Amino acid sequence: MTSGISKSIDEFTSAVAEHELHTVELAVPDTQGHLRGKRIPAKRFVDGVHASGANIADAMFVFDMQNDLPDNEFVNMDTGYLDAHLVPDNSTGRVLTHRPGYGLVFADAVNEHGQPHPLAPRSVLAAQIERCQAAGLDPVVATELEFYLCTPEWEPVQQHIQYSSLTDGLALETCLHAMREALLGAGIEVEGSNAEYGPGQIEINAGPADAMTAADNTVLFKSIVKQVAVQHGMRATFMPKPFADQSGSGMHVHTSLQADGSNAFASCDHGAPNELMRHWMGGLLEHAQSMTLLGAPTSNGPKRIRPYTFAPTHVTWGLDNRTVLARCIAESGSAANRVEFRSAGADANPYLIIAAILAAGIDGIENQRDPGMLCEGDMYGNPGDHAALPTSLADAIAAFSGSPLAAKLGDVFSRSYVSIAQAEVALAAENNPEVDDVNDWERQRFMEHC
Repeated sequence: MTSGISKSIDEFTSAVAEHELHTVELAVPDTQGHLRGKRIPAKRFVDGVHASGANIADAMFVFDMQNDLPDNEFVNMDTGYLDAHLVPDNSTGRVLTHRPGYGLVFADAVNEHGQPHPLAPRSVLAAQIERCQAAGLDPVVATELEFYLCTPEWEPVQQHIQYSSLTDGLALETCLHAMREALLGAGIEVEGSNAEYGPGQIEINAGPADAMTAADNTVLFKSIVKQVAVQHGMRATFMPKPFADQSGSGMHVHTSLQADGSNAFASCDHGAPNELMRHWMGGLLEHAQSMTLLGAPTSNGPKRIRPYTFAPTHVTWGLDNRTVLARCIAESGSAANRVEFRSAGADANPYLIIAAILAAGIDGIENQRDPGMLCEGDMYGNPGDHAALPTSLADAIAAFSGSPLAAKLGDVFSRSYVSIAQAEVALAAENNPEVDDVNDWERQRFMEHC
């Protein structure tokens, strides 16, 4: 093994020796999509920790973006901030080639009863993968992430826009090449990168994988991009709307379903989605308003949801149309057919937004939900009677709280998640009450931490 993802502890042990790793990072994503965990001597990990695991305080599942602890009914001083036990998923071992000597293994979190921790994002996603698999369907997911490259003072590294230019921005290419190489070294398929529609804004596309691997890849992608930027004297931010007058950064999530080893969306005919794809999209549209909170979990995220921003504003679907919420790739007989969900911001926790998409999609299949008529043309200027997406965090909370989607993701998780978001609403009301303004308080709160 030279790089990539180990599939067993034996394979990872070989990688430890081959790459002379001295440290293994046992990693678990928190509720904000930040990787936390323990750094363990590599020999200790392969000699025993790979089986015994480690502990970490469950406070990490109720942190806000800056590690403050909003009031939470499930994790608090009265409960004692218990340990969660980290169970290594030894099929996820990676070599971190951008940091020689380091490897990483993802872990699942279990509670004091040995059950999947209800607040752990990996647990939330695993439950929805199981729902899909119970219906004989294996979800395949790919993400596209946008981010801004900035100076150490968090100013954009460029002051102009040159979308997808292969001439402009050559000074950035050394860093971007290092990012692509680091992602490849960690086993993340890189399809390509390009300059986006903002000054210093970049998009890197990752290839498809099973849903859990795609979420693991995405959260590690963000970590690696931020680390490589620092190595090159820059900073990277996945804050969804860092500059009010510039393009926001999104996370587009592509989904398809495997049945009997092949793409169940492949039988589309001349651009018309097949029945299964229609029902999948019908579920996404049915729960789209509720999903907004998972895709825009802070006061900054909903500020992307404005007309003519390339972020959708209404509950719509179409074919190759970037003004809709659900963009359907439905070529005749194509194994690449998929649905692109375009609503989430780059700060969304990938486990949670993917879990929400799977929960909504499988509900659409189970209840044969119809997405309605195909939307064509400008869905910003002519949305018709299609429902609008929430455009503030308070409205996103209202759409999610007590919804069928919240119930599908788990009552304990959903109530805890809402309480974190409600604390954000209170902070924003005090520090930045202007719904369209992005002020210094907001940038200081989110720019480094998203």
